[in-house]
Amino acid sequence: MTTLQKITAAGQAGQLLPSTVENLSTWLGAGLPPWFGASVDELVANAAWGELNDRFYRYLEFGTGGMRGRTIGVVSTQSEQGSAPGPQGAPAYAAAGSNVLNDFTLLRAVIGLYRYVHRHLRQATRYDVPKIVIAHDVRHFSRHFCELAASAWTRLGGVAFIFEGPRSTPQLSYSVRWLKAHCGVVITASHNPPHDNGFKAYFEDGAQVVSPHDTGIVAEVNAVPLAELSAFLEKDLSRVVTLGRPADDAYLNVAAQAAIDPEVFRKAKLRIAFTSIHGTGGVASLPLLLHAGCEVRQVASQVAFDARFPTVKSPNPENAEALSLAVALAEREGLDLVMATDPDGDRMGCAVRNVAGRMELLTGNQIGALLADYRLMKLKERGVLPAGGSAHAAIIKTFVTTPLQDAIGKAHGVKVINTLTGFKWIAAKIKGYEERLKTALLKDPGVAIDYDATPLPARTQLLLEHSTFYVFGTEESYGYLPNDQLRDKDGNAACLMFAELCAWVKSRGLTVPQQLDALYLQHGVFLEGTINLYYEGATGAAKIKRILETYRSAPPTAFGDVTVSKFEDFGRMDIHDADGDLIPRQDLYFVRLANGYSFAARGSGTEPKMKFYVFASAPVQTAGELGAVKVAVTAELDRIKGLIEADAKRRAEG
Repeated sequence: MTTLQKITAAGQAGQLLPSTVENLSTWLGAGLPPWFGASVDELVANAAWGELNDRFYRYLEFGTGGMRGRTIGVVSTQSEQGSAPGPQGAPAYAAAGSNVLNDFTLLRAVIGLYRYVHRHLRQATRYDVPKIVIAHDVRHFSRHFCELAASAWTRLGGVAFIFEGPRSTPQLSYSVRWLKAHCGVVITASHNPPHDNGFKAYFEDGAQVVSPHDTGIVAEVNAVPLAELSAFLEKDLSRVVTLGRPADDAYLNVAAQAAIDPEVFRKAKLRIAFTSIHGTGGVASLPLLLHAGCEVRQVASQVAFDARFPTVKSPNPENAEALSLAVALAEREGLDLVMATDPDGDRMGCAVRNVAGRMELLTGNQIGALLADYRLMKLKERGVLPAGGSAHAAIIKTFVTTPLQDAIGKAHGVKVINTLTGFKWIAAKIKGYEERLKTALLKDPGVAIDYDATPLPARTQLLLEHSTFYVFGTEESYGYLPNDQLRDKDGNAACLMFAELCAWVKSRGLTVPQQLDALYLQHGVFLEGTINLYYEGATGAAKIKRILETYRSAPPTAFGDVTVSKFEDFGRMDIHDADGDLIPRQDLYFVRLANGYSFAARGSGTEPKMKFYVFASAPVQTAGELGAVKVAVTAELDRIKGLIEADAKRRAEG
């Protein structure tokens, strides 16, 4: 029997899904390189039906922000391994499959993106040559994918810029605006496992794409036939522009503006343990901290770029284990603070010393709340904001980020805007404020503005007068953005922002946990928890789908003895933000409980998991009762989490 006949027979026997059989047939007939067919032959010969299903049951989805998935199979074939191992043990080729990130799925994305941008420019009567900036992190195949994408873009007739080596996602976001490019791409899977990689697409405002461009790009990508790809498989970098030191300096100059009161560093003499967890953080976070006057010690074993992330279970600064070596360094040398960034440098996690002198991890919610309050306070001190706040100033957060920030914003007299999950929605709000300012100034024929070229103080005053000044943005998953000259979360600037806060706290003879307790005493105790249910592969995707569908068709009414007081379906209801803008429809559910707690449920857009975000709060009257209130809230939070998780697992099984 031929390989195709064996595939057909496996489908008839129920060993392969019908979609797997169809996709395998299409790909095997697409004239792809010999190693591709040999890889499929090997998997079929070994009856690796589960592996084939996972690789071919669907096309790797190009969603509104790009795509992310495996680039190395669970089973790696001899054809993929090649005659010799690649850098850091990588196979010679990314895995064969329609549901993995490889040369073929990447090229479809590049070609589709180019065609959409080209058509968009023509429709807007802008006859520019489509320009793209492409960055990459340290992962397996990241440099290769970056060069392949740039080569394809120039073959199509565009101009492509790449960097000399790995660079962070926030630098890509800034560089799109700095170079006045029409779009950008980062090759990264953020903090996913080493076998993954991804393709994040950005538009000309430096933000990940949103409506109406998102659906248009997806349609163009899906329309690219496999037969077109062979012409782009060989790389030609002769017309690709490599960016040098000026691009780094331009970004660092903007990121440095995250510091509101640089003098506090001189007063406090902050000592920091820093790790990039083998990623890009050392390229920008480190120089920002050193230039500010911090004493920085790096974790030596985690400095080098390494796609295997060999010193951690996961290169995720949300996880205590990923910070353990930096915490040990801080303990040995008596340092004040631990900070870590993820592989593409857009997230930051930290640990601080508590009153007992021990290092204590902070959550993304706690970091964001501390930064929001500090920055509002400092901006008022400096006269940037009025003492009573302003209706024309806003902090922006996601619905799944702690409501403590809503209380902080209200107390400071500024708007708090809640958005859907994903920093692109925060960026979309910033873009709206930018456009509102430009529209307002157009009414005055004597005033013109180059938004990015206008110095931050002058731009701030114009926004306060004519639009809304963006003060700060954050999401619970360790993402923070201090200014509007780039449009994605910035782990490098976050390091500088949080170091400034820590220096200020230290100069006052306090600890960061004491500063957090001061917020609780002012606003009440707010604690949060998350539930992550991982479901891999084709069967896992079906389980996530069942949870989402049954939340809509049969919403929960109670969890144990706690009844549901309100259920909001963001996919069916009209929900508006504090500006009155309609929130786009999405499969997100927000559930309010009778005990005052609440939670949000959604499928992850980047990983094969179902996510629940649980929020708990309680009033506190005195410092003396604060500890007891925390204990009581934590116990009830854990109980509610257990009930939500058990219900979700029942729904997943049908």
